[in-house]
Amino acid sequence: MARPRVFLADDHVLLLSAFAKLLADECDIVGQVGDGRALVAEAAVIKPDVILLDVAMPLLNGLEAGYQIKQILPDVKLVFVTMNEGADLAAEAFRIGASAYLLKRSAASELTLAIREVMQGRSYLTPLLTGRLIGSLVGDDPSGPSFALTHRQREVLQLIAEGYTMREVGDLLKLTPRTVAFHKNRMKALLNVRSTAALIDYAIKHHIV
Repeated sequence: MARPRVFLADDHVLLLSAFAKLLADECDIVGQVGDGRALVAEAAVIKPDVILLDVAMPLLNGLEAGYQIKQILPDVKLVFVTMNEGADLAAEAFRIGASAYLLKRSAASELTLAIREVMQGRSYLTPLLTGRLIGSLVGDDPSGPSFALTHRQREVLQLIAEGYTMREVGDLLKLTPRTVAFHKNRMKALLNVRSTAALIDYAIKHHIV
């Protein structure tokens, strides 16, 4: 089997270097980026076999970036490597098309195995989360928080929560400030909140930022 072409995305430079060294014997590293928006743009051009990405990334979180990438590259293997041990996030990652989900604290022993598994067409979940993920899937509620907002709304919310102005959000997403304001007000209505601070609190609690 040809060596898999792997693209790395994480906002911690030292981790990118560590992952690259860890995979060097079995994979070709074809790119590295530190934010979700750059990941979507570069992945569309490079078309890697595997994308290793974190859930928490600036400008666009890993779940939203992964969702957008799967619309462009449906066959790419998404391997999430994160510090977050929430089963709800693991379940959401698999819903948007992830092939693997593991934790940074176990990556040294599991990452190479995970990539071998996904390249064989199988899924991989760290044993550290297996029981909790099953419980999350059994209790899945489509009306719950992770389904409350559209992908575009969550993009807007993440940038607002990161401190960008309405005009800056519009520039990044190629939207007019009026459209950004519409999304912001729509989110307030959907979530039944009145302030930007409450929106930001929602973004933090639901791992959008």
